[in-house]
Amino acid sequence: MSELRIDIVSDVVCPWCYIGKRRLEAALGELARERPDVRPRIRWLPFFLDPATPEAGEPYRPYLERKFGGAGKLAEIWQRIAEAGQTAGIAFAFARIERRANTLKAHRLIHRSQAQGGADALVERLFAAQFVEGLDVGDAAVLARLAAECGEDEAQALAYLAGDEDAAEVRGAFEQARKMGIDSVPFFILDGRFGVGGAQPPDLMLSALRRSLLPGDPATAKNA
Repeated sequence: MSELRIDIVSDVVCPWCYIGKRRLEAALGELARERPDVRPRIRWLPFFLDPATPEAGEPYRPYLERKFGGAGKLAEIWQRIAEAGQTAGIAFAFARIERRANTLKAHRLIHRSQAQGGADALVERLFAAQFVEGLDVGDAAVLARLAAECGEDEAQALAYLAGDEDAAEVRGAFEQARKMGIDSVPFFILDGRFGVGGAQPPDLMLSALRRSLLPGDPATAKNA
């Protein structure tokens, strides 16, 4: 088996990151049929859509209306995202979301889960909690419960989130992504050599995955 490293820079309050995750999974499913000898290894890297989000979060819809220029414009954006989500099997329910979360705790939990063996299930659960169920993914108790649903010990997760362990590492990884020129997400780094920005359709992502499997010289992340 040969290993294909896929680093995904994302934020759990980014709807296009959720769509991008599902589209990558579709592309990987096709790649598995073509190249059963390839084993993808996914690593989740943190990004903060708004690093200035208050620790307790803030009201969701008012924030977005200010950001995008009013209720009408926001409705157009949500409709476009919802239509894209349907093609990826995601039933976005923006009306259920009351708070825009500060995602430092969520990223710390992903970091911890990843260090213990893998975070894919947790990341999927966080996205669904945010965008389908409208839960506050900045709340420690909510996060601990979601972690428990993914097989972790709820009390241990809650105790971890009560402190600041791994916070510096998470912030440092975010700063490193910005130094690499990543200013929007999702962003996929394939084999440490090719960068793919945005929630690209599965066929385009598959083409990028195929390219990343070709031999070549290591390079700084750039659009594939």
